[in-house]
Amino acid sequence: MEILSMSLEIKNLCKKFDKLTLFSDFNISFQEGTITSILGPSGCGKTTLLNIIGDIIQPDSGHLSGFNEKTISYIFQDPRLLPWKTVEENIGFVLRRDIPEEDRKKITEQLIRLMELEDFAGFYPGKLSGGMRQRVSIARAFAYPSDIILMDEPLKGLDIKLKLNLIRIFSRMWQTDKRTVIFVTHDVDEALLLGNDIIVLSRAPAQIITKKQIDLPFEKRSLESEYFRELERSLMNALGN
Repeated sequence: MEILSMSLEIKNLCKKFDKLTLFSDFNISFQEGTITSILGPSGCGKTTLLNIIGDIIQPDSGHLSGFNEKTISYIFQDPRLLPWKTVEENIGFVLRRDIPEEDRKKITEQLIRLMELEDFAGFYPGKLSGGMRQRVSIARAFAYPSDIILMDEPLKGLDIKLKLNLIRIFSRMWQTDKRTVIFVTHDVDEALLLGNDIIVLSRAPAQIITKKQIDLPFEKRSLESEYFRELERSLMNALGN
């Protein structure tokens, strides 16, 4: 029997802040089990869209379909770790309380290993670099029993080497369970290296300018390839750069 991939939909979304209209009859859909990268100029409503999906902000009007029974975890630009807990404790903290202690330890150890943090499991966040803290934040998002992971520019401010390493680690982690991921970024290269689908939004009130799909496995993606250079040019043109 063929298993159909489901989609999550937002229809006729409207949202204003004072005199600023971010969304007016806006429509978008996300394929479950994929990573969708969202690009767009500052102030177009990318973070607001994540917050509406996460039920942090209420829309003025519109309908969200498929999100109601989903659990959600976040990865922010700021890792937001608990400073009084170690790496291991920060990750284990979000696991379901009904998981036996032995299994909790195994899950935590597996995530620490996948994030290449074995030598830092007992460290507190204050003793970690920015890149390592973000690795813990990613591991914590996967530890939480969520259906959807929302990522709000988690790689912003990191140097290119750290970005590439975190993208490599995140993509490897994602392939273990292929959750639905919605990834907001200003960086075209990040979107290309991590997204299955890439959506470009216009200035507010936001509309979808273009949508690209990438079928290449993560390990075969190269920003130096002509295929990716052409995609980059197309996305930059859509962004007006």
